[in-house]
Parts: sequence; structure tokens; C-alpha cells
Amino acid sequence: MTERLLKYLKRAALVAGIALVVLLGARVYDSQRGAPLDLWHTFAPHEMAPEALDHAGWSAYLGAEDKIFGEVRREVTDKLPAEDEVPANRYFAGSPVYPGHFAQDWNRSYELVPEGPPKGAVVLLHGLTDSPYSLRHIGRAYRERGFVVVAPRLPGHGTTPGALAKATWEDWMAATRLAVREAREKAPAPAPLEIVGFSNGGALALKYALDAVEDETLARPSRLVLISPMVGITRFARFAGLAGLPAFFPAFAKAAWLGVVPEFNPFKYNSFPVNGARQSYAVTQVLQGRLAALSQEGRLKALPPILTFQSVVDFTVSTRAIIGSLYNLLPAGGGHELVLFDLNRNAVFGQMLRLTADDALNRLLPPPPRAFAVSVVANASPATTDAVERRVAAGSTQEETRPLGLSFPPGVFSLSHVALPFPLSDSLYGLQPDLAEDFGVNLGALAPRGERGTLIVSLDSLLRMSSNPFFPYMLERVMTQAGEPAP
Repeated sequence: MTERLLKYLKRAALVAGIALVVLLGARVYDSQRGAPLDLWHTFAPHEMAPEALDHAGWSAYLGAEDKIFGEVRREVTDKLPAEDEVPANRYFAGSPVYPGHFAQDWNRSYELVPEGPPKGAVVLLHGLTDSPYSLRHIGRAYRERGFVVVAPRLPGHGTTPGALAKATWEDWMAATRLAVREAREKAPAPAPLEIVGFSNGGALALKYALDAVEDETLARPSRLVLISPMVGITRFARFAGLAGLPAFFPAFAKAAWLGVVPEFNPFKYNSFPVNGARQSYAVTQVLQGRLAALSQEGRLKALPPILTFQSVVDFTVSTRAIIGSLYNLLPAGGGHELVLFDLNRNAVFGQMLRLTADDALNRLLPPPPRAFAVSVVANASPATTDAVERRVAAGSTQEETRPLGLSFPPGVFSLSHVALPFPLSDSLYGLQPDLAEDFGVNLGALAPRGERGTLIVSLDSLLRMSSNPFFPYMLERVMTQAGEPAP
């Protein structure tokens, strides 16, 4: 029996080895197709290490950032070959999307200071491949509310995609701690301290709050606002490290990239390195582990109120994980609420929706009563695109409905992961962009029609909803409770 088992194990190991070789071979073949790597893929500026970040102040971080952007100018922009000096390249100084020509380069860290003494402080944490641009509308609303706003550029972002190929989630956490220290210095306790996190920034905000429960030296936030938070991501990211294995050989350097795409967006990377997926998966695993452990210890009651906004359908993060790995663990009485943006269930789309998407909301939520409040932004009826809020308070089974005075725009069947923090008027991503600001391109307003293979980017990325028709509602919800004491 033992000999037979040994033969079986050897056979299984041989089959697994052959399968791995075949998969790696396929990965090498796939990675070598398409455009070659450019300067912005191969160059990474020198970021501060986590140990240095933990001992640095805000001014030191801004000084280091100046040097980083100087490196990018010298090593990428000033060395571009002639074929890369095109209008659609954000690294070409003559391009209309070159960030250095704008009144403010939103790739950089910034602070917004209110008139008079601050009533509180808020830290804004952007998402993966993103930049501080993504939360600027929310930051302005906080400043008008009397808050000082601290928006760090997380290491590996805002410069070159090659920098994201080197960054780690520990770098991002160290930058988060630095930003919180700056915020607390500008608005000392007992003034409110809030953290707003978008996507990967939502994971960092939540991880910081969990760390503050266990570490008394960390300033505790008074509230978390999470927008499409990366509590869990797709299973593919678990194996992203394997996809990058061939890149250990210089001839197969492109295998370190899941996507090599022209960089025409001034404030977000289009190309995506394997390391980005690997680091995002790592932070979600650490996050879920700490949530589960502190839940078993009964310590999640020390978390501040959490207000989360999430699209029911999300191709980037797992809505199910937000509910199962976070909200279902939160104890009652914490003032927590989950706001879900449903699909547009107007009859015009009814027959075109996938069955899994059409039934997503019913499959995601546990039945009431729940320990947390739930609000769903949805059609008032299938006959109209007008939206209502359907809210069930924590511990209740009764649903309350209120009209929002907002509606799904024509042709929009759902929100997306990237849409939530941007109003329809956003100059870059808005469906109805405000032309008072010019960032060289209006990505959200494009409605391309033509033959495939003509554009430099896939139609799928251009057709993804990139702004939020319900942004006024979301901002109202955030600002109504900003600075309120915890329940």
C-alpha cells in the first residue's frame, strides 16, 4: 500500500510539474506579444523606506517627493526617444496630458487648509495605480466643513508604473501612518480625526484602524469612510506571483506585467505590474486575518463607525468580502452602515443583464435584522430611471424609502469600481465634464464608435462607467456625519 501510494505521489508530482512548465511557457509566450516595455516601465524613482517614513514628518516627505519627480523628469521625460514624443503620452513634456503643465499636479501629495482654526482633520487615501486626484472632490467638501485635509501620494504611485513594480503594502502603511501623524498635529485631539479610503486606500484605512485598536501609540480615527474598499479581491491575484516568475530572466522582463498599455491618463497608471496584484492580495489577506482574530477576541467594538459605499457589481474588488469578512463581523451598536448602489433595473436593460448580476443584491445581503444599517440606492420602479434610497436601520426589519431627486443617466446600466468618488462634472472622468479645468482629455465623456483595433486602448476600458450620478447623495451622507461623536 505504501509503495503504491509513493508511485501515485510521484506520478502526481510529475503531472503537476509538467502542468507548471506548460503554464509558464504559455505565460512567456503571452507576455512577449504586444508593445515592448518603455522607459516608464523600467525606471523606478527612489522612494523612502518604511523605516524612514516612520521617523519622518510631512515636510520631509514632500522634500523627498520633489526629488522623486525630478528623477522622473531627468530619467524619463528628458530621455524619451522620438517615437514616444506623442500627444497621448503623459511623460512627453509637449503632450496636453503632461501633468507638469497643469495649475496643480494632482499626482503629488497635498494639504487643504480651512479658513480659521481646523474643526477636525481628515486623511484621504487613494487607490492602486491611482493618485491623490481621486479624492479631491471629497477633500474640498471636508475643507468647506472646516477640516484640514491631508492627502498623501502613496509610494509607487503618481510617478511611473515601474515604481509600482517595486512598492510594497508595508510602504503604503508607513505613508498612511505619516499622514495620520500630520493630520493629528494640524488638528490635535479631541478634534475629530477621520480617514477616507478609496479601493486599496480603503484597505489601508481599515488596517490602520485595526492597528490603532492594538497599539495605543497610534492616533485613533473617529470615523472611517470606505469607498469601494479592497477587503477582498479576485482569486486570480492569489496566483499573480506565479505569472511573474519568468521575469527573473531578463529576456522575459515583460512577464512582470499583467498589462502594458499607453499612458494617456495624467493621474492614473494604465499599465499594471504583477507586483501590484501581489501586494493588494497580500494586504487583503493580512486585513482579513486581523478582522477575524479581533472579532474572536471581542475587540472590534473598539473600531470607530464605518460608512462604506459600494457598487453591487464590481469587477475589481469583492462586494461579498466586504459583507462577509467585514460587516458580518462588526458588533451591534457601532454606528456602522453599508450603502450599496444597485444596477439600473429599468426595463430597457432587463433582458440584457446577466442572471448572476440581476440577482446579485439578493445573494449578497443577509436577511434583516442586521447589526449594521443598510441603504440601497436603486430604481424607484422598473418603469423609471429615478432613484430612491431604501434604508433598513441596524437591528430593524422595516424599510424606509426616500426619493433622491437623482436618476440613472441614459445608457448607464450600473456603476463601477472606479466611478464612485467622481461626480458627473469631474473634468477628467465625468460623463458631463466641467470644462473650466482642462486636463488634456475627457475620458468619462467619450462615446466611441468605429472599427476594432483602431484605438490605442480597448473599448472595454473606455466604456466602463467612470463617474457617479449619485455623487451628491454620497457627499451628503459623508458630510452630514462628518465630525459627529461616535455613538
